[in-house]
Amino acid sequence: MAPSIPTEISDLPPDLPKRMWSPITATLIAGERDAVLVDALMTIEQAGRLADWVAASGKNLTTVYVTHGHGDHWFGLGTVLDRFPRARAVATPEVVAQMRKQMAPEFVASFWNTRFPGQIPDRLVTAEPLVGDRLELEGSDLVVVALGHTDTDDTTCLHVPSVGLVVAGDAVYNDVHLYLTESPVAGRRDWLDALDTVAALEPRAVIAGHKRPDRPDEPGTIAETRQYILDFEAVVERATTALEVYDDMLKLHPSRINQGALWGSARSAKG
Repeated sequence: MAPSIPTEISDLPPDLPKRMWSPITATLIAGERDAVLVDALMTIEQAGRLADWVAASGKNLTTVYVTHGHGDHWFGLGTVLDRFPRARAVATPEVVAQMRKQMAPEFVASFWNTRFPGQIPDRLVTAEPLVGDRLELEGSDLVVVALGHTDTDDTTCLHVPSVGLVVAGDAVYNDVHLYLTESPVAGRRDWLDALDTVAALEPRAVIAGHKRPDRPDEPGTIAETRQYILDFEAVVERATTALEVYDDMLKLHPSRINQGALWGSARSAKG
């Protein structure tokens, strides 16, 4: 897991001196010999530490799977593949299309480099389009589940039925304020539908794309994410300003980390 790091975002709520980025997860699914990595983090430092962690496992990395297009979950891909040149990186064709938008030089310059100057890798590598809906790890299926819109478009999760695991990407948040900036009313409704899809898999463990580091990966986080979206819907409906949305959501969810993400969501909803 990559911990929260500071950003250069200048739009601040009144109670924050600095906006932080939410902690980001990467998941290694390991067999006896081989392993599949899900997501590849963002910054040069994060990717280097991730590659060291995978190497320390002693497993043969065969595949890196990217759950969705947001660059904070895959900009480190080139660093990982440099360390494991026999591994392949894959994502659904829809996610690959989103990755290409995120890695467009003008978007990297205007969005990512302004937030993390000097920290984003110069060489960004996209995944290959996955054919079919599953990966294989030592005879076990890892099933790709399309989720549609969650905190961005065309997201997925990876289901490992043999162990009851769902690596949820950004469909599920674990005690971290949700990024709802790309999710107006229709997007929030789609996200609720996506959570139904994840819940229907009946997982025993759910790894959220953004989580509080010390919190367990329990399936109850699906319902918690759902409740957060429902609370945000109700608060946005009655509030008149972004600050009201921010304050009311903090009262409802005081323990969640990275309230800067909440401020961005409130500003998106109310201006």
